[in-house]
Amino acid sequence: MNKIVTQKDFWNKEADNFDSIYSHEKSRMSNFLDKIFRWDMYARYKYTLKNSQPISGKTFLDVGCGSGRYSLELASRNAKQVVGIDVSGNMIETCKRRSAEEGLSDRTLFVQADLLGYDLEHKVDVCIGIGLFDYVKDPLPVLKKMRESSEHRAIVSFPRAWTWRVPLRKSRLWLKGCPVYFYTKRRIEDLLKRAGFRRYNLQKIGQLYCVTAFPD
Repeated sequence: MNKIVTQKDFWNKEADNFDSIYSHEKSRMSNFLDKIFRWDMYARYKYTLKNSQPISGKTFLDVGCGSGRYSLELASRNAKQVVGIDVSGNMIETCKRRSAEEGLSDRTLFVQADLLGYDLEHKVDVCIGIGLFDYVKDPLPVLKKMRESSEHRAIVSFPRAWTWRVPLRKSRLWLKGCPVYFYTKRRIEDLLKRAGFRRYNLQKIGQLYCVTAFPD
């Protein structure tokens, strides 16, 4: 089956379950476990917002926007425009609904699309891809297009290879028919250089790597 179709089907099913990590609409025990085992996801969120500064008046492209947690937060902080794209139609519908409920529709645009097939009219100030490369078999073309799409920087994350979470996550997602990929620091640096990023900052956060890369 085509990898994009596989991802689309998986995330259409998982849309509500995934968003509960951020909404905390779970049992008390599940929320407690998230704080213990997924603290790096919340730290990644703070990292992204910090490295997106200044946000006010800037334009953003959120690749693999999921349920819109990053896009809508950027819009609420007075971004000029945030475009969110995702292969999952259910995720995009969630984004549109939440954007309308929060009064942010005038500063957001959500489109069901894959980055490599999406025609961006103008470059954006900042391109983000958080939780994206976990599910991309060939990340180089995606990184290249992110560099070509951003004026100032790209902010991305990668799950680390060789951590205790890897076999558990691989097994859990394999059972659901969703492949997942992990990265070493050396591979990330090689990918960034091959994509044309000459300057970047790479930070280890728990079981993740977070990167701010500059297209110049």
